[in-house]
Amino acid sequence: MLTMAQIQNIRFLKNHKDMSIRSIAKETNHHFETVKKYVEKEDFNLQVREKQHRKGKLDPYKQLIDQWLTDDLSAKPKQRHTAKRIYDRLKEEYGDEFNVSDRAVRAYVSKRRPEIFQGTDRGHIPLEHSPGEAQADFGAAQFIERGTLYDGFYLAISFPYSNGGYTQLFKSENQECLLEGLKSIFEHIGGSPREIWFDNASTIVKAIRRDGERDLNKGFERFMLHYNFLSNLCNPQSGWEKGSVENKVGYTRRNHLVPIPEFNDIREFNQELLKKCDEDMQRKHYRKPGTIAQLFAEDKKALNPLPAVPYDVFRLERVKADNYGKVKCDNKRYSSSPAFANCQLWAKVGAFEVTLLNDKYNEIIKHPRLYGEKNESMLWAPYLELMAKRPRALKYTGFFKEMPLKLQDYLAKCDLAAQKAALQVLSRMAKNSDLQAATSAFIDTLERGLDDPDSIWSNFVRLTSGSVEPGPAELPPKVPELKPYQVDTSIYDHLLKGGSEWKQ
Repeated sequence: MLTMAQIQNIRFLKNHKDMSIRSIAKETNHHFETVKKYVEKEDFNLQVREKQHRKGKLDPYKQLIDQWLTDDLSAKPKQRHTAKRIYDRLKEEYGDEFNVSDRAVRAYVSKRRPEIFQGTDRGHIPLEHSPGEAQADFGAAQFIERGTLYDGFYLAISFPYSNGGYTQLFKSENQECLLEGLKSIFEHIGGSPREIWFDNASTIVKAIRRDGERDLNKGFERFMLHYNFLSNLCNPQSGWEKGSVENKVGYTRRNHLVPIPEFNDIREFNQELLKKCDEDMQRKHYRKPGTIAQLFAEDKKALNPLPAVPYDVFRLERVKADNYGKVKCDNKRYSSSPAFANCQLWAKVGAFEVTLLNDKYNEIIKHPRLYGEKNESMLWAPYLELMAKRPRALKYTGFFKEMPLKLQDYLAKCDLAAQKAALQVLSRMAKNSDLQAATSAFIDTLERGLDDPDSIWSNFVRLTSGSVEPGPAELPPKVPELKPYQVDTSIYDHLLKGGSEWKQ
């Protein structure tokens, strides 16, 4: 199996050097069919499968190695640790307990030293920008969603050739938000840039080598392959190398995020932001003749076409449910179901949602992803079945406190059997739709003066099936008017023998 770097090289030779598959196979020493496979491949989505994660032998000693390298910052160059000296010290201090190879220590020191000893060289080189080239960066901005204030971030992407740009708002600047933002912008403009300049954020760069080369994060590298763009990474602490987007970050905050935006759904707001960015391009370019929109048309011509398969932005993480079926992910807690108490699960973490999966990657439940101060998301629908078996515990649960007051009052007045029946039908409705629809149907039935389980279920089916209550019928104008018919019962009196005597 080829590495991502080898795959990237193959696609670069094809897409940017216009070499034939046979020429690429000859130059790279890969089989013709292998080269053909990766040239034609359009879907670089992560194929989820269970992996065995083993703890490395060096892991217990990495913190100590980092400390020694950090202490070297205050030492003279000739008195700093070499990789061999670190290996020897570990052997001296831990003896036979230290069962790690010299090669493993050298590899780790080679990776960590450039990260700790970052250079301070400065240089300004004027750069020319071609159509289809972009720069990306995050800015910080507050916003209010459903009444809650967030200290959020926004992804700005700028096209230096035209000075066009787009923005997407998020509650974090993690990798899922970065990739989701890029994906949304790519889909909006109908293609991906040929090259994008980034800084050395941890969401992109895993490590900086001594020679300046970067090791990219696998998630970002997979996304880059899927959308077929090249990444140019600035030198550390050299923001001027992507000055276009630095200016765009400030412009976006002043023009699109002042005053503090307030909305109900961040994804809907992001769609509006894309439209505002389109409208903003109607202004004149600050230096070139014509509008930004006219110049951006040249940018769009140079874009890569979108892949046939959209990229599914997520991070897969192994988690374990506690006694209550809750899991911990990114220091936030999410409920699954009592059926999965103390089980190993998967958390599929996206920018906006966290989906819990079982061992076969089947969905258990989906939560909005938590950001900010709130640290727990509890979805009660999977717990209703258990509560129906233990109705006495209902009034002590958070679920009872979250219920509408009308439903609280009804359940509080019910005896044990009625509570059990009500929770059973509520659980049944929630499974067939969602908890909000089930609760609304329950209350609607109560307001109609009915509370038996059959009536509640029938009303729920009526409300969720899309059927409409019959209204008064209107007859067409051609229907003739019928005269009222009066029934004369005296005729029957004469037919019955002795009818008159009966009447008396």
